[in-house]
Amino acid sequence: MTAFTRVPCRPLDRRLALVGAVVAGGLLLAGCGGNDDTKDAHDGSGKGATATSGATASSAAGAFNDADVSFAQMMIPHHEQALEMAGLADDRASDARIKSLAGRIEKAQDPEIATLKSWLRDWGKPEKASPGGMPGMDHGSGGAMGGMMSEKDMRKLEAAKGAAFDRAFASMMIDHHKGAITMAKDEKENGRNAKAKKLADDVIKNQSAEVTTLRTLLDRL
Repeated sequence: MTAFTRVPCRPLDRRLALVGAVVAGGLLLAGCGGNDDTKDAHDGSGKGATATSGATASSAAGAFNDADVSFAQMMIPHHEQALEMAGLADDRASDARIKSLAGRIEKAQDPEIATLKSWLRDWGKPEKASPGGMPGMDHGSGGAMGGMMSEKDMRKLEAAKGAAFDRAFASMMIDHHKGAITMAKDEKENGRNAKAKKLADDVIKNQSAEVTTLRTLLDRL
C-alpha cells in the first residue's frame, strides 16, 4: 500500500501574499491618479488650467468703469422718452413715413432698455444716476442727457395733430437722436465694457441714419 505524504497548508502565508498584492495595486492606482491631478494643475491643456482661464476670460468680458455705468443710467431714460414720443405717432401722425420710422424706433430701443437694465443689475449699480448728473456728460441745452425734451415740449407734441405733429415729431426727434449719438460717442471714447461700447456703436450708426431720414422728411412736410 502506497503511502501519501500531505503537505501542510500555510494559511498565514497565503493571507500575507494577498495583502501584499492589494497594497501594491493600491499604490499603483494612487500613483496614476496623482499624475492626472498634476497634469490638470500644471498642464495648460488640463481641466484645472481650462477652468481658471475660463474664469479669467469671463471676468475680463464683464469689466466696466464709471463711463459705462453713466452711459447705461442715462441712456435708459433717454430711450424711454423716445419711446413715449414714438408712441404718440400712432393716432396723431398723418404721414405714413413718420409712423413707420416711429415703429422702427420702438422696435429698436425697447429691447436696448432691457439690455441696459440687465447690465446695471449685473454690475451692482442702480438704474438711476445719482442727483446732480454725471460730470463730463453735459451736452448743451438738454443738460447731462442732451436732446431730452422738456415737459413743455412733450405737451406741445401731445397736442399736435396731422401735419403739425409730423413736423414737430421730426424736428424734436432729430435733436433727441443727436443727444443720444453724442452720449454714445462719449461711451466709445471713455467706456471699458465691450458690450456697452458695441451698443454705443449701434446707436451711432442707426440713429445717424434716422437723423438723415428725418431731415429729408422735414424738408418735404
